[in-house]
Amino acid sequence: MTVKQIPDYDLEEMIVVTAPAQLRALADPLRGTLLDLLLERAATVTEMALAVERPKSTVAYHVNLLVDAGLLRVVRTRRVRAIEERYYGRVARTIYIGALHRDEDKQIVSSINGLAQAAAEAAPAHAIDDLRCSLVHARIPREEVRNFWAAVLELSRQFAQIPRAGDQVYGFAAGLYPTDAPTLPDRSDGPADLRPPDLGGTPLSAAAPSRTGAVRSGVAADGAAGGPTRAGRPGPFPAAGGRAGRRGRRR
Repeated sequence: MTVKQIPDYDLEEMIVVTAPAQLRALADPLRGTLLDLLLERAATVTEMALAVERPKSTVAYHVNLLVDAGLLRVVRTRRVRAIEERYYGRVARTIYIGALHRDEDKQIVSSINGLAQAAAEAAPAHAIDDLRCSLVHARIPREEVRNFWAAVLELSRQFAQIPRAGDQVYGFAAGLYPTDAPTLPDRSDGPADLRPPDLGGTPLSAAAPSRTGAVRSGVAADGAAGGPTRAGRPGPFPAAGGRAGRRGRRR
């Protein structure tokens, strides 16, 4: 049996973007939605306009902006009567927002928050008890952050390639971030009753348990971009397999 390719056109696995024009293109919610739609298959401006229920002229404007930014391209054409229809696709499965050094560039992407978007989208599902969610905290070394995030990005990629069927669109969100969540002391640093018997120690009343901090360094360049994005889109928002960006943003 032939396995259907998703999307139905060839594209790079990942590109890293840092140019201001590209960042501005990614920061618009409608353009983010258009990028997400094209993870399924190539589409014309007319098809995208129908999907997002916006005027064709509006969608054409945003598509042209994404093309000019190097994020979309024409992947094939079809002649219908005397008109040539253009089918657009993404240039890459994952669009990763690279390390930014200028304050103005950081300001552009400050609105790109895939987890905030996912929380808003998930509110109706939570209200009807149809939300699947997992939140876990763990004190882990930096190398494990990189390894785990690479595995999460692969899972997102698998989600985006599940054959389309049914009437319901599901969202998949993932985030990996430093927190100030509490953590237990290391056994070798804690009070005597937490230490191995042969290490001795100070009585509990005389020693305050020490707290080693949670992972505090950012994931900025440590995801699937070869060091580390809908994100992201990376960093998508969204979204599974879209924009990936600094500190896990993904499109």
